[in-house]
Amino acid sequence: MIRAIYPGSFDPVTYGHLDVIKRAAKMFDEITVCVLDNKAKTPLFSADERVKMLQDVTSDMPNVRVDSFSGLLIDYAARTGAHVSIRGLRAVTDFEYELQIAQTNKQLSHGSLDTVFLATSHEYSYLSSSAVKEIATFGGDISECVPDHIRKLVEEKYAYEHQ
Repeated sequence: MIRAIYPGSFDPVTYGHLDVIKRAAKMFDEITVCVLDNKAKTPLFSADERVKMLQDVTSDMPNVRVDSFSGLLIDYAARTGAHVSIRGLRAVTDFEYELQIAQTNKQLSHGSLDTVFLATSHEYSYLSSSAVKEIATFGGDISECVPDHIRKLVEEKYAYEHQ
C-alpha cells in the first residue's frame, strides 16, 4: 500500500486544494491531508476547524483521511508510514520554494520521504488561501474559489470579526 501525505495550512481549503486532493487520490492507495498546526501563526480558522472543513469536503473520497500535526513533516511521515509528500504547484515561483523544502525533507528523512509535485489545474492556478481571505476581508465574492459550505464559514468568520 502506498501512503501519501498532503501537508498544508488549508486556511481555508480552496478548489485548488481539492483539485490536488482528487487527483492524488487516484494515484495513491491512501492520502492523508495533514493540516499544519503552526503555533507561530495566527490562522483565520483553528486546526480543528480546518480538519473539520476538509473532512466535510472530502467525505466522498474513501481513500482520503484528514489529520493535523505540528512539528516536522518528516516526523509525521515516519509515524504514519508515509513515504510520499504531495505538493501542488501554481507557478514557477512555487517550484523554487517547494523544491528546496522537498530536498530538505529528503535529506532529513535519510531518503525515506519523496515529494511528488502536481501542477494545479489551469482554472485554479490563480487561487490561494491568502487571496481568498483578502477578497473576503473586503466583502468580495469568493464563491468561485471555495465550496459553498466553506464560503459560508469564511463569510461568518469575517462578519464576526467586523462587528
